[in-house]
Amino acid sequence: MPQPTTHPRLLWRDVTVFDGLETLPEPMAVIVEGQQIAMLAPMHGVDAAMFDDCREMARGGVMTPGLVDCHTHLVFGGGRAEEFEARLEGASYEEIARRGGGILSTVSATRAASEEALCEAARPRLQALIDDGVTTVEIKSGYGLSVADELKMLRVARRLGETLPVRVVTTLLGAHALPPEYQGNSDGYIDLICEEMIPAAAAEGLADAVDVFCETIAFSVAQCERVFRAAEAHGLPLKAHAEQLSNLGGSAMAARHGALSADHIEYLDQAGIEALREAGSVAVILPGAFHTLRETQAPPIAALREAGVPMAVATDANPGSSPLFMPTLMLNLACTLFRLTPREALAGMTAYGAQALGLGQYGRLREGAPADLCLWHLDSPAELAYAVQPGRLQQRLFKGELTHG
Repeated sequence: MPQPTTHPRLLWRDVTVFDGLETLPEPMAVIVEGQQIAMLAPMHGVDAAMFDDCREMARGGVMTPGLVDCHTHLVFGGGRAEEFEARLEGASYEEIARRGGGILSTVSATRAASEEALCEAARPRLQALIDDGVTTVEIKSGYGLSVADELKMLRVARRLGETLPVRVVTTLLGAHALPPEYQGNSDGYIDLICEEMIPAAAAEGLADAVDVFCETIAFSVAQCERVFRAAEAHGLPLKAHAEQLSNLGGSAMAARHGALSADHIEYLDQAGIEALREAGSVAVILPGAFHTLRETQAPPIAALREAGVPMAVATDANPGSSPLFMPTLMLNLACTLFRLTPREALAGMTAYGAQALGLGQYGRLREGAPADLCLWHLDSPAELAYAVQPGRLQQRLFKGELTHG
């Protein structure tokens, strides 16, 4: 008879643990068995005999949950370095978009690329996130803007999650921009999203959520609400790009529909903050886009903190407004640009990042939790946000398997 596969019990001693919300006050012992955290206990109260059947992995260092990057656009064709130059010469993001650049230039390149080409281009981007401690990542569509091309992007995202040691969550962002063939007919394109695109993605099981870009250069609150109703009819959770360039009230509308999150939110007002609080929606902070676009209107961090709205932090990794593929850099930018504390920033890329994806079982270190974790060459968790320094990841576990170190 074949013998059942057994997993060794893996042991870490004397580690400083950030559990997803706070740093535990004393050195801890952590044991992983299979795909779960079997023990998390203070060193001083543990009988050493409990370690006899364990394989010791390390002593010391800082342990965190695997990082959760809850907002990315990793799958795309081409690049937009020329826009980077144009912005440095004075053109605004909105000006570039209105003259056919921005998202639409990426749409053209993405439509022309095969699934294989898109997958090969996206793989090193995703690997960069993995190498910086990410174990769960959201990947949006939104550069196809046709039924076939949006589904193509979602299939690529699913494929990446099947071939790399990372959990990929897919989001349909058909309402990202108006495609060239629908210029002057935005309501017609919304019809396509609601009547064909969402049903097709749902039928193939390609989308875990539906997102919209609610903004003056994209879609109105009423149009985005139509998309949300279509998504709800197919049982798909909701997310929104909102209040990035102006205050249209998209976040409040998203909250009324119980959206998982509202993202960007630089122009969010108090009414929007209260709506997010009442709905339990997460505010996703994207300092990479703020930095790249040289914006000056920061999100209302103090008001969100006072209201108790959970704040996630993500890379927004994309070819135009945030071509940044280093999650720990986002921790630093969230602190330096937006005045989050290091604890808030790290919680934003662990517990609250997972919450923004509807995956509350991840992003935490506690007994019984999934064994997605990272061990860092650090003395304190705050150092992850304090310094921008590659190479600090000592070990990474995904589903209880060592994938780094």
